[in-house]
Amino acid sequence: MNTSTGREWGNGTEKAEDFKILSIKPEQWIKAIKASGATGVILTCKHHDGFCLWNTGTTDFNVMKSPFAEDIVKLVSDECKRQGVGFGIYLSPWDMHEKTYATEQYNDFFCRQLTELLTGYGDIFEVWFDGAKGADAKAFEYDWERYYKIIRSLQPDANIAICGPDIRWVGNEAGEARESEYCVVPELLTKAETVEKNSQQSEQEAKKLQKITSSDEDLGSRKVLEKNAFLCWYPAEVDVSIRDGWFASDENASSIKNAKKLFKIYLNSVGNNSFLLLNVPPNDRGVISKKETKVLKKLGEMIGEITANPIIEKRFGELKETDGYIEFRFAAPTKLKYCVLKEDIRKGQRVEKFELFILKPNGKYKRVYKGSVIGMQKIIEIGDNAQGALLIIRQSRGTPNLELVGFYE
Repeated sequence: MNTSTGREWGNGTEKAEDFKILSIKPEQWIKAIKASGATGVILTCKHHDGFCLWNTGTTDFNVMKSPFAEDIVKLVSDECKRQGVGFGIYLSPWDMHEKTYATEQYNDFFCRQLTELLTGYGDIFEVWFDGAKGADAKAFEYDWERYYKIIRSLQPDANIAICGPDIRWVGNEAGEARESEYCVVPELLTKAETVEKNSQQSEQEAKKLQKITSSDEDLGSRKVLEKNAFLCWYPAEVDVSIRDGWFASDENASSIKNAKKLFKIYLNSVGNNSFLLLNVPPNDRGVISKKETKVLKKLGEMIGEITANPIIEKRFGELKETDGYIEFRFAAPTKLKYCVLKEDIRKGQRVEKFELFILKPNGKYKRVYKGSVIGMQKIIEIGDNAQGALLIIRQSRGTPNLELVGFYE
């Protein structure tokens, strides 16, 4: 609806006939997104205005009552299956349109909507909730535990993200992860009301969030964890839009980020022990723009180039207690571009401090990186000539378990 009306947030007065988009091309959407290297798509099935993109029995404020009159959720989920991409859903708990909002009946209403989406569209890999509310929204507590129970029952393999217990919000919408982004954090962070309280509370605040970084926040160091009796596995998801705003409009068409900028965000998120949610909005002509399609393709190529030319790839498993450092020798001096490190996170996140040195052709070592966490993945840019490398693990919570150490030219 926001794409049709040219708004970033609705105002609660929209009608189904205001959705004037008459054609969409999900095949083009998924093809363009897949080219970026993405493995899943999360569709905004209902935003804050309350307009539903599926054939729902809960309200007449839905796409079937619009001039388009087709189930967009089905069209997109079917296309994801055809192209081998995971399908997920975003369902806004805040609903400007629904008259039962802020009453106990609304929880019933919302659960019926959630059930429809979880039973009519195949496997769902992620359910994405936020706690955003307008400044004038009525005070209301969502029945999060009831929502979670429905998801666990109907889609037990689905991750519940942001206002949920499985994947946490990184804390901004600028594509910024912390310097030390831990997966093991205090259990208190899983409390949805905490996330909700800190979520955007107005359209103006949504814009402000894009300027906020949280690099000075500490969620998982020993200093923090020693003060908390209960810990949990709660990895971060970094979210950012390819353009200013989350919906396509003529006003933000000139703000599309280039591939170089998105690649930097990728290295700072996926390459820094986090997941990346990149928002890509189709326009009011029902397609992802040519410019964004080209940017996504270039991004995918840049990501693929990271590991395209391996020099050494080793899978160590659990190290010995005496393996504080690991030396590598290359077959010949080479221009070393990247180092990729991965822990076996099935055994937990253990490494807390490490350093990476390269062996220069003159026989001297040069430190190229000093960091803390590795976790799911750490991608280190190098861009220097080397004939070998030295990985030193300075501190670890138990013996490190390295799934991969890779060097690439």
